[in-house]
Amino acid sequence: MNRRNETTRRNFLLDAAFGLPAIAAADLLLRGGLLEAATTDATRPRGPHFEPKAKHVIHIFLGGGLSHVDSFDFKPDLQKYHGKDMPASFGQADAFFGKVGRLHQSHYPFKRRGQSGLWVSDLFPNLADVADELTVVNSMVAETANHIPGIFQANTGFRQMGFPAMGSWLSYGLGTENEDLPGFVVLPDARGIPNSAGGVFNWTSGFLPAEHQGVAFNTRGGSPVRDLQPAGGASAEVQRDRLELIKQLDAIHLEEQTQTDPLAARIRSYELAARMQSAIPEATNLAAEPAHVQKLYGLDRDDCRDTARNCLIARRLVERGVRMVQLWTGDGVSWDAHGDITGNGYKSHTGEARRVDRPIAGLIRDLKNRGLLASTVVMITTEFGRTPYAQADKGTLSRGRDHHPQAFTNVLVGAGLKKGCAHGATDAVGYSSIVDPVTTYDLHATVLHLLGIDHKRLTFYHDGIQRRLTNVHGNVVKAILS
Repeated sequence: MNRRNETTRRNFLLDAAFGLPAIAAADLLLRGGLLEAATTDATRPRGPHFEPKAKHVIHIFLGGGLSHVDSFDFKPDLQKYHGKDMPASFGQADAFFGKVGRLHQSHYPFKRRGQSGLWVSDLFPNLADVADELTVVNSMVAETANHIPGIFQANTGFRQMGFPAMGSWLSYGLGTENEDLPGFVVLPDARGIPNSAGGVFNWTSGFLPAEHQGVAFNTRGGSPVRDLQPAGGASAEVQRDRLELIKQLDAIHLEEQTQTDPLAARIRSYELAARMQSAIPEATNLAAEPAHVQKLYGLDRDDCRDTARNCLIARRLVERGVRMVQLWTGDGVSWDAHGDITGNGYKSHTGEARRVDRPIAGLIRDLKNRGLLASTVVMITTEFGRTPYAQADKGTLSRGRDHHPQAFTNVLVGAGLKKGCAHGATDAVGYSSIVDPVTTYDLHATVLHLLGIDHKRLTFYHDGIQRRLTNVHGNVVKAILS
């Protein structure tokens, strides 16, 4: 008798080692980034390139153009020049709508805040109370004064639509720590999807695999993800049997295909959707939060409840391993204050700040209290700033300001960043960034660096080009790193 054909315990264990248990072990190693997989895209990273400072990103986007000279960039000379034409020494005024009015002082008083003495205006009284946590970049510059290309660039690195969003790049490069939840989640304002700012193209996966697309939650009430639950009220047992049958059919179909990558990606998406049926309702159940936490975010107030919900959901998602969560305010251009910055309605700074100030400050405090700020980067960004002069006919003064890409402010908070500091500077009236200008490419490169990623190595071969988030530009802003 051939002893090789005998089924002994030792042979059984040896065979098992190369069977299903080995497949399961390999899968776990792949998920943990400890094993390389055979792939048609040899450039795909399998984790950070070096030791990261952060693991998660919460991006709060103030679309429309936040006025830097009314928020974080104090310019006392604007008081001196208030009501006067801009001196020629500051350059030729270039207004998007061609209406260059007279210089206008800040619409809100500025004060030094916290132990750091950071300048923050009364537009954001609650953020002012956490000034010692903020890293303010006052020397941002943009490439366009037009909303849609500017917003595309702020989110994808490119002014054209169709390129992968930053969250998609992070999902692609690092994955998610919780396979029951998407790697990239988008929380639109309860007032609606930002259709006037390019809509879903701001969280598209572009040419990256479809599984890395941002998943936009429903923030207007009801189920957080539409059509997530099966119709007809099927029991858990019936639903489990359905999923098992689908899994078997998928396996049969996969064996019959030659081009398996798109099909495999679709199967993974459907499998994720099945796991999300229980994970998402749990993650977005704010009733589980203590009353004092809900109040910290502003859930007890009508004027900011919607943003408070999104900020608290963002914390719960990163707490559960989601790589990036993006929050939108308004329809994407709600900070576009051409008329009256201090008004209370739509496209006024006063009204929009009231919706976001307390929730964002509450988010920062809550992340810090839970130890999550040490592993999370919070981005508070806008696509460009607003002019230091009023938008009005020449020689007149109004309470609105025009688009302004030559200088604006973005704010970062969290892991690996210097706290309570202001980086870069604009000229005396806030017209041009003159000290250490920072581009969107630089900002993206810096955030990727905090996540342990070399922005030049996070690439994807597409249409003959090794594409990346920062195109062919970008330098890490080392001066703001702790």
